[in-house]
Amino acid sequence: MNEELGPPIAYGRTAEIYPWQDGQVLKLFHDWFGLESIEYERRLSQAVHASGLPVPDAGEIIQVNERNGLIYERVDGVSMLDVFERKPWNVIRYARQMAELHAAMHQNTVQVDIPDQRERIKGKISQAECLSDELRARLFAALELMPGGNQLCHGDFHPGNIMVSGRNVIIIDWIDSSLGNPLSDLARTSIIILGAAKGSKNFSFVMRTFILFFHRVYLRHYFKLRPGGMKEYKDWLPIVAGARLNENIKELEPWLLAQAEKV
Repeated sequence: MNEELGPPIAYGRTAEIYPWQDGQVLKLFHDWFGLESIEYERRLSQAVHASGLPVPDAGEIIQVNERNGLIYERVDGVSMLDVFERKPWNVIRYARQMAELHAAMHQNTVQVDIPDQRERIKGKISQAECLSDELRARLFAALELMPGGNQLCHGDFHPGNIMVSGRNVIIIDWIDSSLGNPLSDLARTSIIILGAAKGSKNFSFVMRTFILFFHRVYLRHYFKLRPGGMKEYKDWLPIVAGARLNENIKELEPWLLAQAEKV
């Protein structure tokens, strides 16, 4: 079908988001993003929504203006990151809320064909060009010793992927999810947040301080909700740091390499 869509309400690497009818949005994918990947995202989103987590429900795949699109339930709100940047004095409330969402997620197993976490991490380490052969081998060896799991793991869980709408929160962007070990997923979130505070130049000194405090509160509350495993969590940190190097975030590479070297 051909539609006059008007301006997008959001942009992403793979798609643009447009208002749609009946409280919905259209995620309209770029031409290079394959239909198989869109079908996978739809199956995954529907399965996670059915698990009871606060996740937008996905509808049908349609063609609009000769591009493939996926209909989603509309979520009006702003990201927790945006709220946090505007109201950093609420840092404790947001950190605890995020920990509660993550702990609830890690109680879930879903009946859907999604990747194995260990294989996904192994693939990312393989593709990280800035790793030396020696460090890559050490990371592979450490990964083999880590316990697996079959819990639902987001793979990219951070305040930018949590939408706040009034008193409600919604988790978005599940494309990196897997079944695996919750403590690995927790370590991935730590590497993302700590990297923003210690490796990124995008935040002021004051904001970096708030981010580090946010992380401490989040981590403490998560382990209060799901006790045990602190040592294992720390063992995961250099492994997931090494895996994140495949994302080619140049300003973070020195910090990520330093974390990976702790393996």
